[in-house]
Amino acid sequence: FAYTLPYYRHAYDGVQARAMGELRYLTLHFVPNITFGHPMVERLRRCIGPDPFFDMHMMVSRPEQWVKPMAAAGANQYTFHLEATTNPGSLIKEIRESGMKVGLAIKPGTTVEELAPWAGQIDMALVMTVEPGFGGQKFMEDMMPKVSWLRSQFPSLDIEVDGGVGPDSIYRCAEAGANMIVSGSAVVSSDDPRSVIALLKNVVMEAIQKRSLDR
Repeated sequence: FAYTLPYYRHAYDGVQARAMGELRYLTLHFVPNITFGHPMVERLRRCIGPDPFFDMHMMVSRPEQWVKPMAAAGANQYTFHLEATTNPGSLIKEIRESGMKVGLAIKPGTTVEELAPWAGQIDMALVMTVEPGFGGQKFMEDMMPKVSWLRSQFPSLDIEVDGGVGPDSIYRCAEAGANMIVSGSAVVSSDDPRSVIALLKNVVMEAIQKRSLDR
């Protein structure tokens, strides 16, 4: 299970904040770990209502097979890994037709140029800053050029970073252009999770405001 953290979305007519829960669905076929499936998503949706935004980070080998079940369970966004499919265009179309937004993730070993052809068809690009599968890994700073390149080429695209993000690494993420942040261990292992969340939020918001002014 992935703990949730608000993300902060760039709105070019001002700065807009929106809360999001990232739910990770992993299988042993894609990563060496496993978590929960769409029945848990459906139960969460029933328990907490329609307002929270559920982004499904699908670390699975056949993401096509879970689109309809996740949509029916109440997911808002379906984020799949580029490495896990041979036909990204068809999968993007299927996700949209199911009523969800589209996220596209790349592992550290995948170049950002491989994601670029699909950037105009997706709502969010996710740059993994650890190898997917386990929490508590060290942040990979050498992934930041990917974020910077995406921000320069696709200024209005939501760009998320996931893996090892916390108070020590958030500044590099925000400066590179990430406007959506996933943080697990740094938040839940803190004695004061609220202050960590506030710090992450403020750093990202300040970077967004600075970029807007620089335009």
